[in-house]
Amino acid sequence: MFRLDVSKLLEATEARGDSTGYAISRRAGISESSAYRYLSGEAQPDLNSAMRLAEAYDLDLRSVFFRLVVEATA
Repeated sequence: MFRLDVSKLLEATEARGDSTGYAISRRAGISESSAYRYLSGEAQPDLNSAMRLAEAYDLDLRSVFFRLVVEATA
C-alpha cells in the first residue's frame, strides 16, 4: 500500500506560493474538498488525482509517495 507524503507535497506547493487547499486545488485541477482531505491525511488520492498533483508541482510521482509496510499477524 502506498501513502501520500504530505510533508513533501507541502514543500513543493509552498515553493510555488500555494499554502492552502484552495490554491492547491486550483493549480492541480482537483476539488477543493479533496485537496483538504489529502492534506489532513483523511483520504488518499486516486491515481488520477495523484498524477494531477505531481504534474502541477513538477514532481516525480514516486517522490511524494511512500510504501506503507503492514505486517500480517498470525
